[in-house]
Amino acid sequence: MQAVDLNLLLALDALLTERSVTGAARRLGLSPSAMSRTLARLRRVTGDPLLVQAGRNLVATPYAEQICGRVQALSRDAQAVLQPAAGRLDLASVHRTFTIRAGEGFVEMMAAPVMAAVAGSAPHVRLRFVAKPDKEPEPLRDGRIDLEIGVLGTAAPELLTQLLFRDRLVGVARCGHPILAAGAVTPERYAACGHVVASRRGEFHGPVDDALAELGLSRSVSLVVPGYPDAMRVVRGSDLVAAVPRTCLGNRLTAGHAAGLGLESFELPIRAADFAISAIWHPRMQADPAHRWLRETIAELCRKAYP
Repeated sequence: MQAVDLNLLLALDALLTERSVTGAARRLGLSPSAMSRTLARLRRVTGDPLLVQAGRNLVATPYAEQICGRVQALSRDAQAVLQPAAGRLDLASVHRTFTIRAGEGFVEMMAAPVMAAVAGSAPHVRLRFVAKPDKEPEPLRDGRIDLEIGVLGTAAPELLTQLLFRDRLVGVARCGHPILAAGAVTPERYAACGHVVASRRGEFHGPVDDALAELGLSRSVSLVVPGYPDAMRVVRGSDLVAAVPRTCLGNRLTAGHAAGLGLESFELPIRAADFAISAIWHPRMQADPAHRWLRETIAELCRKAYP
């Protein structure tokens, strides 16, 4: 590739279009003498005269006529590739599959609205939601996933983020549970209940236990399940209680979700800080128009769902 000069491709396109050294020079903003030298280079590179004198005009050789259409197409493609990506997105013609790593709660609450919004604008775009066993950055770095939704849990310095909404833990119990029948839930009454915990790593101990310990209390965790939706299903059919993100109970786009599940929520009687849910991506996707559109679509839906 050392002998390849893409400027020659653009010059050849101009010469074959104009059939004139002067016209080609004007098109490319060069002097006629510079264009003459470029034509000489093209003749050496291709081994063909390309354009020859016929009276006062230049005419194309058979080889030049043969490659004319290909040269025009290659010239357009080269210029398109080297132009800024912004402003060239035609959603109707985008054929892409985006892989999104997200927790079960986000998938349950937001996958359907996101897919509806995507399909309405980009009918050939497909989404693949995958499980989130950890928060390692490698799948973002090597392209196995395009976007992550959740709490930033890695120190990878290059990852980019956009805040989608803030969340916090609340308690949930089945409708009619005794903990809901006697006014405000106290730390003592909360700790005395049986508990189900959601943990991807299968851990029985978590931040709720640390907060109870600060009050000199402990709880009995009877069951650990992989995700928050699993914990909510267990709570619905038992006397166990759980702590889940508030957003798992529904949003402006899924009104009445918790009631439909037969659950009631209550404020946790312990110190529990809120946390940020963000979109997370690798810098190599930052300028990609379709990826940027997907990020903006998800962010707008989250603003509507969790104002």
